Amino acid sequence: MTSVVILISGRGSNMRSIVDAGLPADIRAVISNRPDAAGLAYARDRGIATEVVDHTAYADRAAFDAALAACIDRHAPALVVLAGFMRILTPGFVEHYRGRMINIHPSLLPAFTGLHTHRRAIEAGCRVAGVTVHFVTGELDGGPIIAQAAVPVLAGDTETTLAARVLVQEHLLYPQVVRWFVDGRLALRDGRAVLRGDAAPDSAALCVPSADV
Repeated sequence: MTSVVILISGRGSNMRSIVDAGLPADIRAVISNRPDAAGLAYARDRGIATEVVDHTAYADRAAFDAALAACIDRHAPALVVLAGFMRILTPGFVEHYRGRMINIHPSLLPAFTGLHTHRRAIEAGCRVAGVTVHFVTGELDGGPIIAQAAVPVLAGDTETTLAARVLVQEHLLYPQVVRWFVDGRLALRDGRAVLRGDAAPDSAALCVPSADV
């Protein structure tokens, strides 16, 4: 069974969606950089090991990332899942997990990297918005795209209402992508996400996932 470690910084709603999906994966730990992250209690209640590597205890990003990598590697994961993990990672850390670390970002990348994605989509007059799951590289929110899901931007939408609509798709899409990886269908090859079987990203610009993962 494929081993997985999930990193969170807050409530961990995407972590919850992955855990609740009942995937054929061994979720060995949920790790947070914040001791007060609400998602830690949920993971413990589900019998999942939790750890905290508090970024405020380290002098710089490199020291924090070294400690975080040591913590992750104790669990020997095949896949590292960033689920609302709000830290910019150093190049050495990213390279260490190349091809086995994925992230979810609440926009249709490459549009609106960084923060405040929903507000920026509305201000730009976008007719659609959405979410992207991608492999992590040294470029912020710039790694090879695995899959995306789109939602309409409705008249009268606010940042809050659009975020809620996108979050529904996040909770469907992320477990689906993790399933692809643990099933051995997803890999990073020559700088591209390669998916064997149906709904491959090479043949579909947008993937709106099914609730059946």
